[in-house]
Amino acid sequence: MRSKTAIEIYAYWDELRGHRDVPARSQIEPAHIRNILADLFILEKTPRGDIRFRLAGTRVCALFARELRGSTFDALWLAEQTGRLARIAADVMTQKAPVVLSASALAGTADRLPTEIILLPLRSPDGSVDRIIGALAPLSRPHWLDATPVNFLDLGGIRVLDIEKTNLFLQNRPEIPLPARAPHPSEQGIAGAIRRVLHLRVFEGGRQD
Repeated sequence: MRSKTAIEIYAYWDELRGHRDVPARSQIEPAHIRNILADLFILEKTPRGDIRFRLAGTRVCALFARELRGSTFDALWLAEQTGRLARIAADVMTQKAPVVLSASALAGTADRLPTEIILLPLRSPDGSVDRIIGALAPLSRPHWLDATPVNFLDLGGIRVLDIEKTNLFLQNRPEIPLPARAPHPSEQGIAGAIRRVLHLRVFEGGRQD
């Protein structure tokens, strides 16, 4: 993790988690993370299966010059990446796997701003893991940022966090750079990305019709 915001929200999430795999949404106290609230967001999986912003901090909304509440998470990304990002967010919930995304925020005609996004799963009162608390933090603040809204995010890599390790700077597995080509659907989630980077041959079980 490169941004202070990502490090701080991960440390808070990990403290709430304790010895469990995922903390509960009800444990979050905004007053305890008030210094970074403007950079945070909460995603939820709707009954239809899409993943939408339930809340988004003021700096996150200002970056895109619009209110994000109610919009889908994948709508922030380049059109050819929307399916991939929807699967990554779903995998964070189903696999209870925190991830850090490296991206470029695209603004204007040529401006590209290195940006870090962290996604951390949360458990709802009914016991299901169907929410994510996340942060979106540009890694610099160029002079044009306050005047030029970001149009889209361009995904560059995924890093799966190892929750069994405690050192924030050592727990990251190597970042998985994403290919420019459109990957096969089986490669587009977290598990597929790990499969590629470890160079393992995986034999899928079960009957396929």
